[in-house]
Amino acid sequence: MFPQSLMGFLVVIFLLLYILSSAIKILKEYERGVVFRLGRVIPVKGPGLVIIWPIIDKLVRVSLRTVTMDVPAQDIITRDNITVKVNAVVYFRVMDPVRAITAVEDFYYATSQMAQTTLRSILGQSQLDDLLSKRDELNAELQKVIDFQTEPWGIKVTAVEVKNVDLPVEMQRAIAKQAEAERERRAKIIHAEGEFQASQKLADAAAIIASQPMAMQLRFLGTLTEIATEKNSTIIFPVPIDLIKPFLEKVEKPK
Repeated sequence: MFPQSLMGFLVVIFLLLYILSSAIKILKEYERGVVFRLGRVIPVKGPGLVIIWPIIDKLVRVSLRTVTMDVPAQDIITRDNITVKVNAVVYFRVMDPVRAITAVEDFYYATSQMAQTTLRSILGQSQLDDLLSKRDELNAELQKVIDFQTEPWGIKVTAVEVKNVDLPVEMQRAIAKQAEAERERRAKIIHAEGEFQASQKLADAAAIIASQPMAMQLRFLGTLTEIATEKNSTIIFPVPIDLIKPFLEKVEKPK
């Protein structure tokens, strides 16, 4: 059996260690401590070594680092009555630790709910084409609205990014058909422009040949040279009338 004095000494040592462990707090560089003294907020503590009064003070740690929060997929009906599933990611950080603790019960949960409702509200006012093509503008508008709503809580929303837009199968097929039709239209336009440019060049070449009769003969001889390089046993080609016209004129002259 331990003597009564020794038992009392051990109890005192245990109480002192408990009090010291409760009174001494170490906050990291990115942490701040919101201290409630008898229920009232005193100036924010940290970072580093912080000493509080046990039982009298209560310290709540708040991280000042940027938080990456996934917004669950939301069912959204666009302005053109198309149902899609959209999820996003929100980046925010605590700017005022006191307001983040005192102005709202759980700032993380509150920011998540605000992001979900704002996502449905803003994207529900947009058409599907805008949702697919104007992503940057929608992200900026979402960030502005969510930041405005969470500012009273001491929260700063730095960015909002729409991640995925899941379309119904029927709408995916319709978009695929539309894209295919658009590609065909562009291909036909490009082909028509090529034909038009080629016809212009041919017209210019014909005008030059018509103004210079010898150019036609040179072109004819060049064509014969190209044909001669091929391994053909029989070559049939028309003879320009300009080549034999001088001979015809001599034959027609009266003797």
